[in-house]
Order: sequence, then C-alpha cells, then structure tokens
Amino acid sequence: MELRHLKYFISVVEEKSITKAAEKLCIAQPPLTRQIKSLEEELGVNLFERGTRPIKTTEVGEYFYQYAVQILTLSAHATTMVDRFKNTQSIVRVGYVASLFYWKLPEIINLFRSKIKKYHNLNIELVECGTKDQVEALKTGKIDIGFGRLAISDPSIKRVVLEKEKLMLTIHKDHPLKEYENTGIYLSQVVNELIFIYPNLPKPNFSTFIQNVFSELNLIPRNLIEVREIHMALGLVSSGEGICIIPKSANAIGMKNLRYIPIIDADVYSPISLSYRAMDTNDYIVQMLDCIQNHSY
Repeated sequence: MELRHLKYFISVVEEKSITKAAEKLCIAQPPLTRQIKSLEEELGVNLFERGTRPIKTTEVGEYFYQYAVQILTLSAHATTMVDRFKNTQSIVRVGYVASLFYWKLPEIINLFRSKIKKYHNLNIELVECGTKDQVEALKTGKIDIGFGRLAISDPSIKRVVLEKEKLMLTIHKDHPLKEYENTGIYLSQVVNELIFIYPNLPKPNFSTFIQNVFSELNLIPRNLIEVREIHMALGLVSSGEGICIIPKSANAIGMKNLRYIPIIDADVYSPISLSYRAMDTNDYIVQMLDCIQNHSY
C-alpha cells in the first residue's frame, strides 16, 4: 500500500464520486477505479457500498478513512518539519480569510510576532486562504495555523472557536429599515428585500453560510444575489441597491451612505475559529493561543 492509494481513497470519499475525484486528482477515471479496487483487494474488504449514488463508504470504509487521513496528515507534517530543519530560517505560515483583518487579527498577529522574537530564525508568513481551503492547506503543510469563519469538521484538524461574532444588516442611510437602527431587526423582516451575499466563489463560503442561517430559521429570502466580495456588496448598498449582511467587525470598512442594524435573532452569529493539525505539538501553537487569550478585547 502506498500513500498515493490513500490519497485516491480519501478523494473518492470526500467527493462522493469517482468522476469528481478523478477530475480533482487530474487522472483518468478507469485507473482510479482500478486503484480503489486494488486497495479493497489488498485489505480484503469493501470500502464502498456498491450501486449507490452518491458513493457511500461502508462501515469499515469509514473506519479506514479516519486512519487514512491521519496517515497522510502525519506524512505531510513530517515532510514539512524535515524541510524546516534543512532551512536556516523557519517560517510559521498563518492562513486567514480577508474579512478577519476587520476583526482583531492584525493585533493578534502583531502580538504573536513580538512574542516569538525570542525564538531564533522563526518568522511569520501570512497566506490568504478561504476556510474550506485551509483544511487541505493544513494537511499538506502549506500553512501551520488557520483563522477562518466556517464550521468545517475534519478528524485531522483541531478547531478552536475564538468568538461568536454577531451579524449586522447593512442598509443605505435613506432605506425605510433605518427605523430599526437602535432597536435591532429580525431576519424575518427582510426576506422580501434584495439581499447581496458574498463571495460567489469558492464554496462553501460566507454566502453559503448566510443561506444556511436563513434556512435554519425556516426563512426563504426571495431575492438573494451573490457578488464577488464584501466591498462590492457594500458598494452596491451604498449606491442604494438593496441590503447585505456582514459580521459586526466589518463595519470598520466605513463606506459612505451606510447604516448598520443589529440582527437580534437568537444564535445568529459568525463563528471565528483557529485551526491547526491535530497532531501538531509545536510550541508556536501554544504561543498563538496564549496571544489570543491575553489580547485585550
């Protein structure tokens, strides 16, 4: 059994499709099917249920998946650590989603830089990376720590929720909903509005998160429009075109003609989390968590 066989298997499990997994792996479908069959023959078990669409793992297949992920993660982590020992200068790569620059991330990173000065040849490199992509980036060693907003679960990644940030409704200063600026508003009051959500790619992302928020409240917005990113959404609202929903800290963008209304539905928030490899015991993880804990909120 080779590591590439585990990679093929994991891809089929996560994509729930031989075709999609083959596209993701950039290989033809027949060789991938043969590799999966060969792996099953070597193990002496069926890893996937036959005749199901989308593809589902068997009970033993799910069990094997948990270990396969850990093996690949450990392999990637070991390779990364060896590379660092080969280099004279070590780098801690921190992945982030751009909206967190309006949160406390700049202060936390600055404090982290100061704290690790006592470690020789240890630098920080910031890498913009969507929350979904951070999982793969952590597994492959492209980043060491990730700051994101989505609640993505993976057995090889440890996730610590740092804050449950409230959401706000952004409107034009002359919008009729401005009467709720001081009292707050329920999402049920805006389902008939033109609502801009962002970004449009890649998914899942903050736009899919907002759609899920409405769904969990059993609400069906009549006019949701996806746009490229938050500045475009706010720019359209500033021009008098509809409304949008943002994390509370994003009102620091300070675009003209905008008003912000607290959303008062219970349990409507954007979770901000820190993620790292579950097997990572490096001291910089402790240092980062310490910086977050000691940061004056």
